[in-house]
Amino acid sequence: MRILITNDDGVLAPGIAVLARNVARWIEKCPDGEVREAMVVAPHTNYSGMSSAVGDVFDHPTVTYRRHKIAGAESIVTYALEAPPALCAILGAIGSFNFQPDVILSGINAGANVGRSVLHSGTVGAILTGAQLGLSGLAVSVQWGENVHYDTAGAVAIEVLQELMNAPSRTLLNLNVPNLPACELKGVRRGRISTAGIVKAAGPKAGGEPLADEGELPLRLGAATPQLGDVSDEEADDDGALLVAGYASLTPLRGPHEDTDTGLNGTIHSALAAITRHLEAQR
Repeated sequence: MRILITNDDGVLAPGIAVLARNVARWIEKCPDGEVREAMVVAPHTNYSGMSSAVGDVFDHPTVTYRRHKIAGAESIVTYALEAPPALCAILGAIGSFNFQPDVILSGINAGANVGRSVLHSGTVGAILTGAQLGLSGLAVSVQWGENVHYDTAGAVAIEVLQELMNAPSRTLLNLNVPNLPACELKGVRRGRISTAGIVKAAGPKAGGEPLADEGELPLRLGAATPQLGDVSDEEADDDGALLVAGYASLTPLRGPHEDTDTGLNGTIHSALAAITRHLEAQR
């Protein structure tokens, strides 16, 4: 297995260093006859919340890169790119660095990626992008707090990585780990994506003063924040609730694809007919 490691917190972030060191040790234990290789292609700075954005590659059709070393994982070739996570994933996946990966390992993100934050996460965005190119992926995040236990998340990630070796291509998994030492982790369960959001409200309260022509909108953050807010309204198997209960949450994901629900056929046919009539009327 050839692993492309990336993240959205930047190549200097502690999470990717822990992940790379865990992968380096995993490679050292490679059984005879099995191929284990890895490369890091990660943003040069923090690109959190970028989802699957690649930036304006039309006006800026070049990407600056620089070799880098991660302490304790010097055996893994590492590049820092002036690019968001999704673009790092693309460039790494298409062999730009003479390395053809099978899996994208993204993280360890500083903060949970649960609920609706999955849509906005650059950590998750990297593996969703890789899936469009045929790669499997594992996004790894740890709940934020004091003395973040990246080591716990790294150890769990390696165990999941082992299973990805035998999974079908384009298998995508989102792993969230509570901020606990390994000895206090209650276990790992399949998590369901909750409805928790990042932004709960913004601006003045209803019935307040009218908005000025310009200004700032204060944001009130929801439960799906790095530390996790109030998840009392979640089901026990929702991803945020699992973390608060002391369990790691593992969720299978699926990237963008055509919606083949036959219930939409009427809507599509009506829209096509309306467009056709409009075009004919213009002739």
